[in-house]
Amino acid sequence: METKETIVVMDTTLGKITLKLYNDTPQHRDNFIKLAKAGQYEGLLFHRVIKDFMIQGGDVTSKDAPMNKQLGAGDLGYTIPAEFIYPKYYHKKGALCAARTGDEVNPQKASSASQFYIVTGKKYSETELGQMEKQLESRLKQSIFNRLQTEYKPKIMELYRSGNKEELAILRDTLIGKTELEAEKRKEEAKIPANLRETYKTIGGVPFLDNQYTVYGEVMEGLEIVDAIQQVKTNRQDRPTENIVIKSVVVME
Repeated sequence: METKETIVVMDTTLGKITLKLYNDTPQHRDNFIKLAKAGQYEGLLFHRVIKDFMIQGGDVTSKDAPMNKQLGAGDLGYTIPAEFIYPKYYHKKGALCAARTGDEVNPQKASSASQFYIVTGKKYSETELGQMEKQLESRLKQSIFNRLQTEYKPKIMELYRSGNKEELAILRDTLIGKTELEAEKRKEEAKIPANLRETYKTIGGVPFLDNQYTVYGEVMEGLEIVDAIQQVKTNRQDRPTENIVIKSVVVME
């Protein structure tokens, strides 16, 4: 028998959002429940709102923050390991996802302990999804090439130090060849599955974030509240000019 999924109700100054937390992402689920029960989210703001993209909250320094305070860096000093369950869970409209720091300082894509976002996104055309697949293919090739460069780093450094430009050029071509071969074998990874394409065309979302950020829940009720939040006026830092406060997050037992 399947364990039933946890339901939480987030009460905001614009209304209530009911969220379901996935059992397939247990570390994110348990962490969110722990913070909710500890009252960690009470009084925090939706500090970053970008129309047709997402609404973000959970910065622990956002409580009672003056308007001129720079928000977005506040956290709890630990991270949650990434739990990508793609393509089962993806960045459709209403998805609850974990924010995180960028790849250059966080190659493992570990999640922020407290910051989350809810996807609003937009609807994509078939052409746009096709272009996105090309970008995904480029991203896949780049990641393969970067990994191979790391694997061959001692050899590259040795040739670099000896000034052997010819051998370096040959090695570079070899790595490009290996990249192309591996990318061809893994080309399905750069394809957006048919059922996801349909959702992105009809309901909308943010497909280019798939496999980059952990999706660990979704909105069950109150999507109109999420929409109302994404429509508010924001300043140049994407912060709403009138505070949208998370009054409480209650775990339904």
